Amino acid sequence: MISGARYGHTNLIAADWRALARFYQDLFGCTPVPPERDFKGSDLERGTGIPGAELTGAHLRLPGHGPDGPTLEIFHYNLLLERPTVAVNRPGFGHIAFVVDDVPAAREAVLQAGGQAVGEVVTLTTATGSQVTWVYVTDPEGNVIELQAWSR
Repeated sequence: MISGARYGHTNLIAADWRALARFYQDLFGCTPVPPERDFKGSDLERGTGIPGAELTGAHLRLPGHGPDGPTLEIFHYNLLLERPTVAVNRPGFGHIAFVVDDVPAAREAVLQAGGQAVGEVVTLTTATGSQVTWVYVTDPEGNVIELQAWSR
C-alpha cells in the first residue's frame, strides 16, 4: 500500500470552466478553494505531455466533508479534443455521485440548469435490504452525474 494515500480531487475538463463551476456551486453547494489556477510553460507541457498547453480553472470543495474534504477540480485547456458521446458504460471515469434528499427534484433542478437526462429514476434493493433511488443526468457540458438517496 502507498504510504499516506488519501483521496484528493476529481478533475473535469471544461469548455467553459467558470460556467461549469457556477453550475456545481449553485446546484450542489460546492465552494471555491482559492486561488484560481492559471498555468503555462515548459513544466506544464512536460507534466501533461501537451506541447503549448495552457490551463485555467479552480478547485471547488465538495459538500458534506468539511473544510479539508476532497475537491472537484474544473480546468480548461487552450487545446481541447473532441468530446465522445455520453455513455455510462465507457471504460474509465464514469460519473460523480451526489447524495440528495429528493432524487426526482434534484433531477429536475439539474435539467432546468442546462443538464441533460441520461436514464430514468429507479429504485434498487441491495443484498442487505437497503434501497437506493438513483438516476443518471449530465451537467451542461455532458459529464455524467449520479443523483442518489438511500433508505432502509
